[in-house]
Amino acid sequence: MFYSLSANFDGIFNLFRYITFRTGASLLTSLFIYILLGDKFINFIKNKFTQPIRKEGPQTHLKKQGTPTMGGVLILFSILVSSLLWCNLSNGYVWIVLFTMCSFGMIGFVDDYFKVVHGNAYRGLSAKLRLILQFTLSWIVCFGIYRLMPNEFKMTVTIPFFKNILWNLGILYFVFVAFVIVGTANAVNLTDGIDGLASMTMVSSFAVFLLVSYLIGRADYSLYLFLPYVPGVGEVTVLVGSIIGAVLGFLRFNAYPAKIFMGDVGSLALGAALGVISVITKNEFLLLICGAIFVVEAISVMLQIASYKFRGKRLFRMAPIHHHFELKGWSEQTVVIRFWIISIILALIALSSLKIR
Repeated sequence: MFYSLSANFDGIFNLFRYITFRTGASLLTSLFIYILLGDKFINFIKNKFTQPIRKEGPQTHLKKQGTPTMGGVLILFSILVSSLLWCNLSNGYVWIVLFTMCSFGMIGFVDDYFKVVHGNAYRGLSAKLRLILQFTLSWIVCFGIYRLMPNEFKMTVTIPFFKNILWNLGILYFVFVAFVIVGTANAVNLTDGIDGLASMTMVSSFAVFLLVSYLIGRADYSLYLFLPYVPGVGEVTVLVGSIIGAVLGFLRFNAYPAKIFMGDVGSLALGAALGVISVITKNEFLLLICGAIFVVEAISVMLQIASYKFRGKRLFRMAPIHHHFELKGWSEQTVVIRFWIISIILALIALSSLKIR
């Protein structure tokens, strides 16, 4: 919306041409939307959509029974409003990210709704149906990216810390992209288990890709840093700004003790958005670094299942691994703050890869 004004008016409206200005504006817009509407939204859904608590989990979590969930709905609303105001809406990459986020958010919304209706954390959509829907959507998204991407980058990935290396996966690229999007969505979903953990961890990861998308959308910076130059990807920076702002606004209400939970509608949507942005910016493997917390959380669940199936014993006291540390005696705040510190360090390592090549 505001971007189009710069094409028709001069003077102060020229500011709207600049990605950096619109990124800051989109971040503040989504942040203020969530903060302004947060209390009203919580009051509206209170006693209607409350989070079922697993009885076998840490006993300290039982006091959270009755806390409203589906806070991700307002996150998505804040992002959409801010993006429609500040993004260049003729940019195809922006619409791909928005489509991915909203479609995965819809899967999460239905899953949350069934859990709330049945009052049981295990009575949502079946894991098989969720994966079928997620992979189907991911392949649709992958086809859209393929159509927009320059020919030299259509089926390639880059390797962090190495310059001028483009790994061509051929037809397997479609499978790879689907696993990146679905894997990231579900890894973030698994991480969203205690107050504020997933929120700030996502902020640090999205901050990395905010800078990466800006650099890759600039021919001069990408050439200097030996990054692939993808025309149009710079506009994704504005959208990432709106995501960071909305998540920070949500954290205002989700920090311990949480007034509201994100729910699958938020974690699946934001995880999928993070995955697809890593694909669009041609830095899928960079996500393994800055999002290593999500990777470890997901791997801990897979190891726990495999260990119990083949050995009859649990590897951890409880999975995902943040619950393991809680059951070892760490307070919830201790787990969250230590994971935040790790996520910031990982983000700095990921950013260093842009220069160390």
